[in-house]
Amino acid sequence: MSTEAITHQPPTTNGTPHPSSRPQQKHIWVITGPAGCGKTSVAEYLHQQLQIPYLEGDTFHTPENVQKMSQGQPLTDADRWDWLILCREQCLSTLHSPTPAPPTSTTSTTSTSSTTTPSSRRPSQPTPDGVILTCSALKRKYRDVLRVAAYHNPSISIHFVFLSASEAVLMDRVRARQNHYMKDYMVHSQFQSLEAPQGDELDEGASETVIAGSGKRGDVLSVDAGGEAKEVQRWALGAVKGAL
Repeated sequence: MSTEAITHQPPTTNGTPHPSSRPQQKHIWVITGPAGCGKTSVAEYLHQQLQIPYLEGDTFHTPENVQKMSQGQPLTDADRWDWLILCREQCLSTLHSPTPAPPTSTTSTTSTSSTTTPSSRRPSQPTPDGVILTCSALKRKYRDVLRVAAYHNPSISIHFVFLSASEAVLMDRVRARQNHYMKDYMVHSQFQSLEAPQGDELDEGASETVIAGSGKRGDVLSVDAGGEAKEVQRWALGAVKGAL
């Protein structure tokens, strides 16, 4: 086979690049919902199944925010803005960071010693095609802050997986937690603030709680999180795959 046959690309039409030259499509998956809905459990499962990085949004809270929540004080909008922006920026940074590669070692035939190939000589590693973030994103305006990640970035798509369950179920789950700063009474506070995704936000074509025949395509996948953890994880994975 000639070199020309391997490297040749069909000509572009009207200035449109050939599909192979377009940027790799990347996805941000935000696992949302009130305390106790299973965000971490679902995110870890998706991380394992999809083999993409996972970020725990709570780790980006300021010490002041954590202290307020541990004392039972709900966060204000002012407390959340910088946190939401940091979550968004961390997702973008992760999408543009090469996947870490293990050092390449070579062993001499005349010696038992091995040498590690310098990083400058190792093959470049691809960047991940997705990232998972846990973030309560209770209100639409909070979700809108995260949506900015895809503004002016046609190669980035953002999706929300909203884990829906009753206040009573989540209260019981939070009570059963050990050594967690989020207390059970904060669940009620979060439900008071909650603006569950609806209307144009919902991607009802991929959602597990789809309204039959509607076929609406927003960016929020709603998953019933009231059942057993493994069941919820499978439903979430199915919703994610349905959105791809």
